Amino acid sequence: MAIGLLAGRWQLSRAEQKIVLANQIATMAAKERIDLNAKAWTLSEVEFRAVQARGQFLSNEIVWLDNRPKPNHGSLSQAHSGFYVLMPFLLDGPVTQVIWVNRGWAPRNSQDRLILPSINTPTGRVTIEGVAFAGAGKVLELGDQPNSKDRPRIQQNLDLAYEEKQLKYPQLPFVIRQNDPDRNDGLLRNWPPATVGVDRHYAYAFQWFALAAAALVFWFTTGFMRYRNKDKSF
Repeated sequence: MAIGLLAGRWQLSRAEQKIVLANQIATMAAKERIDLNAKAWTLSEVEFRAVQARGQFLSNEIVWLDNRPKPNHGSLSQAHSGFYVLMPFLLDGPVTQVIWVNRGWAPRNSQDRLILPSINTPTGRVTIEGVAFAGAGKVLELGDQPNSKDRPRIQQNLDLAYEEKQLKYPQLPFVIRQNDPDRNDGLLRNWPPATVGVDRHYAYAFQWFALAAAALVFWFTTGFMRYRNKDKSF
C-alpha cells in the first residue's frame, strides 16, 4: 500500500514538473529573439529563449542520436523510432565559435540502422532559428560513447563537454533545437510542447492510488474476516 502511495505521489510530482517547465519555456520563448552571433552567450542567458544564428553547417561532423521518438505536433510517437540529427554550426562573426544544432528527426531503417536516411544540408551560409536548450535530451545508455572518429557516428546521447574537446573551434554550451518548418531537407521538426506526457503521469498516478486503495480494502476485509472467525471460535 505504501509503495502505491509513494509511486502515485511521484507521478503527480513529475506531472507538475512538466507543467512548470512548459510555463517557463512559454514565458522565455515569448521574449525578443536572441542573436547568437552577437557574442559568446552562456546557457543561463539563453535557455528556453528563441534564438537566431547565421553561419554554416559542418556536415562532416554530423551525429545521429538513436532511439528518438517521432515528433508529431502535440505528441511523441513511441511507435516510430528514429534519429535526432545533430550537427555543429559555425557562426559568422569576429569570434569563431560553433553551436550544436538539433536539426530535426529522421526515420531509421528497420532492417539495418547503418543505412541512414537521405537528408539535405545547405552548403553555404544560412540563417537558422530555434530555441536554446541545455542539451538534446538524454536516453538510457549502455556502455561507453563511441569514439568521435567512428563513421557514421550513431550514438545514444551527445556530450557537449566531450564534443568541445574534439572540435577545433570554441563551442557555445547549449544546443539549438531548430524550428524552421519548411526547409524541405528531409527532417521533421513538429516539436511537441513540454507538457506532452502530463496526462500519462496523471493516469499512472490514478493507477497507483487505485492499487493502494485496493490493498487497503483487502487488508481491512481480511482483518475483519479473521476477527469474525476468531470471535466464532469462542
